[in-house]
Amino acid sequence: MLGNSGSLRNSVKGVLAEELQNSERMLREYRQALASLPKGALVCKKIKGSRFYYLAYRQGSRVRFDYKGKMSPEGIAKVKEAQSLRSKYRRLMADLKGQVSFIKRALHERKRRSS
Repeated sequence: MLGNSGSLRNSVKGVLAEELQNSERMLREYRQALASLPKGALVCKKIKGSRFYYLAYRQGSRVRFDYKGKMSPEGIAKVKEAQSLRSKYRRLMADLKGQVSFIKRALHERKRRSS
């Protein structure tokens, strides 16, 4: 019976190690996807009755505004979609980081107890 317990433990560790690799791969892919998206938020300023758009983002401690001019509704929708994707990827990355941390602790449980 003791032999079954050891093989079960090894198979669980194998599954956890595989899940750790998958989670770390997904984190890398989300980071790459985030890097490809434009940073910042779209800001509309109304000047003399006309609407002008700027992309606001942080650069160090300063907030920068890049002029985008008058934008079509399709262009505005495209930027807003990129913003929602950025938000989604950040949430997914936060969940994955927690999962990676949990799996690493689970895989190294025995080392911590024997110290």
